[in-house]
Amino acid sequence: FASHGVKKIRLTGGEPTLRKHLETLVGMLAELRSADGEPLDLTLTTNGSLLTKKAQALADAGLKRITVSLDALDDAIFQRMNDVGFPVADVLAGIDAALTAGLSPVKVNMVVKRGTNDGEIVPMARWFREQYGGAVVLRFIEYMDVGETNGWRMDDVLPSAQVVAMIRQEHALEAIEPNDRGETAERWRYVDGGGEIGVISSVTQAFCHDCNRARLSTEGRL
Repeated sequence: FASHGVKKIRLTGGEPTLRKHLETLVGMLAELRSADGEPLDLTLTTNGSLLTKKAQALADAGLKRITVSLDALDDAIFQRMNDVGFPVADVLAGIDAALTAGLSPVKVNMVVKRGTNDGEIVPMARWFREQYGGAVVLRFIEYMDVGETNGWRMDDVLPSAQVVAMIRQEHALEAIEPNDRGETAERWRYVDGGGEIGVISSVTQAFCHDCNRARLSTEGRL
């Protein structure tokens, strides 16, 4: 893939930080070069629960950036969305550890489910803007159908346009250009320079017409 033009590799899950020898894998990937001879952009998606232990070692191994999943600041809502056995404080500490290790900017993905965590949209935007500014990019993802495991209904989807409108009631936003062709997130920045947010409209504005990604399973299958 690298020899044919791929420039970015993302490690996802399950939860990749639970895998033994993850740092070894990152180190091996860091040795690869793209077709133009440049190092690959290595990034990882995680729930953040183990980042206080793993962030520095991953950075030392060659990881460049990190994306953390966090659907609420309120512990009860966070647990209802994710059914996990750790508190929000662990995730926030992991974000701090990632920034300290140089994995910046950190992206934080919030899946928005109408009637469950939509009341957390503005508090999340406010928190990450005030605490981190441009060092953390908060992205809001429309609640998606993932088969038969999440009880998905269209009524649960809060369109990204409404998310942007909610945040605009508190802070002025302006649209900005995508970083790359095929990027899934629509980017918005705070007019006063307080960083940026993103919205991923996976339901209301399908974006697969210019998709440029391939997914490889842990068994080595595409």
